[in-house]
Amino acid sequence: MGIFSFIKNAGAKVFGIGKTTEEENAEKSMQLRNAITNLELEVTDLSIEVNDDAVKVWGEASDLATKEKVVLVVGNTNGVASVEDNMSVAEVEEIEEAAMAQFHTVESGDTLGKIAKEYYGNAMKYPVIFEANKPMLSHPDKIYPGQVLRIPPLVD
Repeated sequence: MGIFSFIKNAGAKVFGIGKTTEEENAEKSMQLRNAITNLELEVTDLSIEVNDDAVKVWGEASDLATKEKVVLVVGNTNGVASVEDNMSVAEVEEIEEAAMAQFHTVESGDTLGKIAKEYYGNAMKYPVIFEANKPMLSHPDKIYPGQVLRIPPLVD
C-alpha cells in the first residue's frame, strides 16, 4: 500500500475535456477501469476514485505483479499525478524486500537496454523488463519520458 507519484502530463491521453469536474472524474474512473479490464489484469472488486489528478485504487489483485501493473496503468495515464494504492493481493507471498520489483521513471534517451544495463549490469536483459511491463508495453522501443516501468529482480 502507498502513494506513487507520476508526471501528470506524460501519460496516454485518454480523458475528455469540456465537462464538469464531477463528470470528468466519473469518466476518468470508468476509462481507467476499462483500461485495466482491456489489459486483462486479474482484479476482483476493482474500485477507482478520481479527484482531479489524484486517483485511489481498491480491489484484490491476483498477485503482486498484477497489483503493481494496475498502479502503473493508472499512473502512466495523462492527467494523473498520484495513485493511492489501497489494493490487496490474493496470493499472499512471503517476499523479501530485495525480491520486490523496483520502479524506474523513463528519462529522455532511455532505452530498455540502457535501463537493463543500469539495473542488471547487462543490456541484453531488456526482455525481462519488457515482459514485466506487458501488456502495458506493446513493443520494447515504445517507451516515453515520464513513463514509470516495473523492474523485477532477476530470477536464476
